[in-house]
Amino acid sequence: MITAILAFFFDWLIGDPQSQWHPVAVMGRFIAWLERFFYREAHDPMLKMVSGAVLVAVVLLVSYDVAAGILYLSYFIPYAWGSTVVGALMLSFMIAPKSLAQAGRRIYDLLAAGKLPEARKAVGGIVGRDTDNLNDAEVTRAAVESIAENTSDGIIAPLFFFAIGGVPLAVLYRAANTMDSMLGYKNERYLYFGKAAARLDDVLNFIPARITGLLFVMSAFLLSYDAHFALYIMRRDASKHPSPNGGWAEAAMAGALHIRLGGENSYFGKKSFRAYMGEVMEGTHPQHILAAIRMMLTAVMLFLSIGFVVFQYLGHSAFRLDWLFI
Repeated sequence: MITAILAFFFDWLIGDPQSQWHPVAVMGRFIAWLERFFYREAHDPMLKMVSGAVLVAVVLLVSYDVAAGILYLSYFIPYAWGSTVVGALMLSFMIAPKSLAQAGRRIYDLLAAGKLPEARKAVGGIVGRDTDNLNDAEVTRAAVESIAENTSDGIIAPLFFFAIGGVPLAVLYRAANTMDSMLGYKNERYLYFGKAAARLDDVLNFIPARITGLLFVMSAFLLSYDAHFALYIMRRDASKHPSPNGGWAEAAMAGALHIRLGGENSYFGKKSFRAYMGEVMEGTHPQHILAAIRMMLTAVMLFLSIGFVVFQYLGHSAFRLDWLFI
């Protein structure tokens, strides 16, 4: 887990470089290129599903093999910590706690300054819903929901897969998550073609989402929020989310902060309603964005700390897992 801890510090020092050569950006271009190659409007639904599944298999295979190849070459660096540093740098590109915190902080600053139009535009960069007509409370809700969900999908999940399979498996997960964000829509183009990507993302996030919910409960206790209510709301409301995984982090966050998430959203001009999670014990206000950021960072540090202790213990026991970590 030293690699994971080092990756967190790399991310916090360097951030998430906005470059076309960022590994996730390269993944996105590769997925888009394969989509142009495999997708055909004239294909029937079954052929679209098969084509989409083949695309998924190709992306996973290439992503894993490239990561494993780079890591293999790093062992030839003539320094004892060379491969660890390379692995940590690669893993840092798969997580984004600093950029998530910065995005949330910017939205808070804009709301606090009374710049609602700018805050709407800023929150539009991290959510998929229409933001042009959101009020302050709705911008706050969107930001808190995004921070909660991205803690699971964008930070805890890659770290979880690193923990069970090293950097290549973390890269494979990130590729799967990127495919879901690009292809996992229930519209005419992707309903069948993107089904494999969407289902794979659901399967891969099943355990990390629930771990994130529990980490938020623990974070609430450490930060003097309402941990008991966070656990209660998570157990009561997590299943209300349309995603099989998205509700665990959001419900725990809602309970911890005494706010209600969910409600009416608009996507491409069409209204949709998502079941409420939590109770209206406090009115949603911009300070809740800062609380969500604190919850996110505490959850990540808890995961790293617990992981370090667990694997230090296992490393000195008869049952060793060292071979799992690259």
